[in-house]
Amino acid sequence: MLDELRQEICLANQELETSGLVKLTFGNVSGIDRDKGIFGIKPSGVAYADLKPEQIVLIDLEGKIVEGDLRPSSDTKTHLKLYQSWQSIGGITHTHSIHATTFAQAECPLPCFGTTHADHFYGEVPLCRALDPEEVEIDYEGNTGVAIVQHFEQNGLDPITMPAVLQKHHAPFTWGKNAKDSVKNSIALEVCAKMAIGTLQLAPASSPIPAHILEKHHQRKHGANAYYGQ
Repeated sequence: MLDELRQEICLANQELETSGLVKLTFGNVSGIDRDKGIFGIKPSGVAYADLKPEQIVLIDLEGKIVEGDLRPSSDTKTHLKLYQSWQSIGGITHTHSIHATTFAQAECPLPCFGTTHADHFYGEVPLCRALDPEEVEIDYEGNTGVAIVQHFEQNGLDPITMPAVLQKHHAPFTWGKNAKDSVKNSIALEVCAKMAIGTLQLAPASSPIPAHILEKHHQRKHGANAYYGQ
């Protein structure tokens, strides 16, 4: 079942390696069919080059495996929580890409210094809290998703205009309209993080982009009257 979804998710996972976002198997991509209430995710520990569409594990929105012989990604419960909470998203990517993860490990949100960032993310990419010992013990991956959703709710953030988060001491998660789109946002996040590190090295006192330029760049690509692209 859902052969096209599995194919899309397989190709999106393979793009993690070919894009340079991941080393070894430090990342995973999922995608969901909302009509059927089923999402697919990479099986745990399988090398990207060896991954086949039929190995993508299919899971329902109660967390039950409905098709697949391999164990799903260890991050499956995080993906599940985000899909349950945000009906507007259709794909999720988790990586440990070097520059974005550097911000997470440094316990820093990612500032928006310029228009490259503004084209993809509506302002500063947030840093959500680390889990406490009890949350880690009870359900580490599930509570990772809970922490992300709580941060967005408590800070009035929209997962559509801000399709990314950094988790303190952990790494980034991104999402999008489908699996491929979520990978695109991970690539954009990594590029912006690399540029931000360079900006701070050259000029540690750099200020965020002015609000009117942020607004213009984000809205011309994502707003109601967007005119970027065909």
